Amino acid sequence: MVKISRLLRAAPVPLALITMIGLAGVVLGRVYAGPLLTGTMIGAAVGSVLVGVACRRLPSWLVAPLSMLALAGWTAWSLRAAATAADLPGSLGAVTLDAARNGIPRLLTAMIPVEPTPDTVLVPLVAAWLAGLLATEVALRAGRVLLGYLPPALLYAGALYVVGPNADPALWPSVVFAAVAALGLAVPATPPPGDPTDGLPAAVRAAARARLAVSATAGVAAVVTLAALLGLALAARVDQHPVDPRRYVQPPQVESLDENPLIRISGWALNPRQKLLDVATPGGPAPTASPGPASAGRPAPGGARIRLAVLSDYDGVTWRVGATYRNAGRILPAPEPAGPVETVRQEITVAGLTGRLLPAVATPREVTGARVAYDPATGTLIRPEGLTPGLRYTVTSARERIDGDRLATADVPAGEQVARVLRVADGVPDPLRRLADRLAEDNAAPYARATAVEEFLATHYRLVADAPSGHAYPNLNFFLFGPRNGGGQRGTSEQFAASFAVLGRLTGLPTRVVVGFTSRGDGPVRAGDAYAWPEVLFTGLGWVPFDPLPRPDEQPRPVEEDFRPKPEPPPPSPSAAPTAEPTATPSAAATADGPARSGGVPTAVLIGGGAGGLLLLTGAAMLTSAALRRSRSRARLTRGDPGTRIAGAWREVTDALRLAGAPAGGELSATEVAARAGRAVREARAATPTADPGPVPDVGELAALLNQVAFAPGTATPEQAGRAAAVADGYVSALRAARPWWRRLIWSVHPGPLRWSD
Repeated sequence: MVKISRLLRAAPVPLALITMIGLAGVVLGRVYAGPLLTGTMIGAAVGSVLVGVACRRLPSWLVAPLSMLALAGWTAWSLRAAATAADLPGSLGAVTLDAARNGIPRLLTAMIPVEPTPDTVLVPLVAAWLAGLLATEVALRAGRVLLGYLPPALLYAGALYVVGPNADPALWPSVVFAAVAALGLAVPATPPPGDPTDGLPAAVRAAARARLAVSATAGVAAVVTLAALLGLALAARVDQHPVDPRRYVQPPQVESLDENPLIRISGWALNPRQKLLDVATPGGPAPTASPGPASAGRPAPGGARIRLAVLSDYDGVTWRVGATYRNAGRILPAPEPAGPVETVRQEITVAGLTGRLLPAVATPREVTGARVAYDPATGTLIRPEGLTPGLRYTVTSARERIDGDRLATADVPAGEQVARVLRVADGVPDPLRRLADRLAEDNAAPYARATAVEEFLATHYRLVADAPSGHAYPNLNFFLFGPRNGGGQRGTSEQFAASFAVLGRLTGLPTRVVVGFTSRGDGPVRAGDAYAWPEVLFTGLGWVPFDPLPRPDEQPRPVEEDFRPKPEPPPPSPSAAPTAEPTATPSAAATADGPARSGGVPTAVLIGGGAGGLLLLTGAAMLTSAALRRSRSRARLTRGDPGTRIAGAWREVTDALRLAGAPAGGELSATEVAARAGRAVREARAATPTADPGPVPDVGELAALLNQVAFAPGTATPEQAGRAAAVADGYVSALRAARPWWRRLIWSVHPGPLRWSD
């Protein structure tokens, strides 16, 4: 009986510690999918406290090693269970090492609800075990119960902080936490040395014991009430002013090449046989194209669309992904579909595709075989570690079926929620605005406007594989209105999709551009299967794809046929108008007046004055041209942010090449242009023996800075901009000095750079 009494008297504090640590697991488990995390934390609480209780009579220096051994066993079992539940490949050692290395960042960047994988379970589990070990040693071995509550309290507060505003306030767990702590304080861990009322008369002893019981009960009630009130007040304040620690941790990012995969279309088109993926359909037939209306939702012939990236942001120069990816588990969050869906399951093996973007049919619901990060807004995936040849994963998607009968009357959303996909960047060329107005003037319904843009692009422009990349406003303006015999009105799917998206936004349609592939059933997906298509957001239907590409058997109509001014109606017939008889013919009038009077300015004077005036005008024009060119060069090299100044320095070099008769075509990369620039100086010096053979700045350095500005915007420094200006100025001077003297004179006053567009 004595042992049982001592056991019962010693049990409340360990039970309180286990309960308090377990409540931290309950609070944190609210943002996890399933009960696995809560169960592992409760197991850690029980194991750590029981090890501490069992080792009370051992030397204190033995407790920590024994507890660490038990922690290692529990951790190995828990991580194996988490890896099995998440269907993660790899050995236990590799999984544990990866979880230890990436546990904290993945926990704080994981998507809610968090799937309990080894990297999201390890940190809470170890924290719970350490809290139990410290609390047991302080509360039981040292007898400082209140101080022993500090580790569980810190663990509980940390769980609340990690959850942040991503779950409802933890009111009842907080109340229970305070109540359990108070009960643990009310019951002493060790029996008192004796009854303080011994030796008193029976009546006095009974009264003293009653007063002690009442005061103890009142104290416990006061502590519980105070803790409950403070907990409720604190929870309410957290609910009003939530702090999410995830905002302080950068989620997984895409590479610069993945930020705008639209520019990869032209490169893939030039190498169509390159194998990028292998696609298989396990356990069923290959997916077919998603059914839809006659024009909307029409994929390229032969199969279903596999999405690589969704580009929603356009600044007039570049379409960008702009997605926020969060680490996700095997099961991805499923938004409410706008219509009926079809389940598509594909096994994809990476071959030559690079980057981090992970292809999948829209919209993925489950991914196995690869660790992914997911953006729910666009339904796209990335692999934070990057793609590697041989990577094999299986993705199950819920592909929506488009209700074509509702499209004709469907509206498009408006307001702040879709402002991002309605934004039109400044600097739209006037011809684009006029074209958008022309296409929208007879089409009031949103779907009619979308089909008008789609049909116009499909019937007036040619799809080619060798068109240079580019979708900035000047590129689109040249694609839409450039001369056909000069490279205009032809492009890859990059220009078709980007033109549709820009024209759609100009007519009030929320649009975006998607880059992906056509899968023709099981087999390889090659670079020639890559293309871009636009999508329009309709209320109640979601994002609907369109296909502005021309039909293979149709010849494009010249744009001028549709944009030639309509003939004006002829004026009314003048048959009824009276006619007047002339009083005299001009010759008769001249004869009547006689010969011209003499005494005018001599002809030689007129010719000399005209020639002199022409020379003055020519000289003034040359001086004006030279002054304007110097002003423009100074503005390019000294005004704007570093990126703008580097681009201006590059324009100085390309203008110099045009002046030297060696223009750089738009199909050339910056590195190729730099090589051509070096050859231009060498050839000019060889043709001019008297040219100065001094050193020539390396334009390749400027090309590298230009690529940095293009693929990593905002990273250029003022020092780099100054270096770019020096390289451009030195190169232009060297190229000009290699020209004959009369060409150097024309170089300085040539008006061409003033009209060549930036």
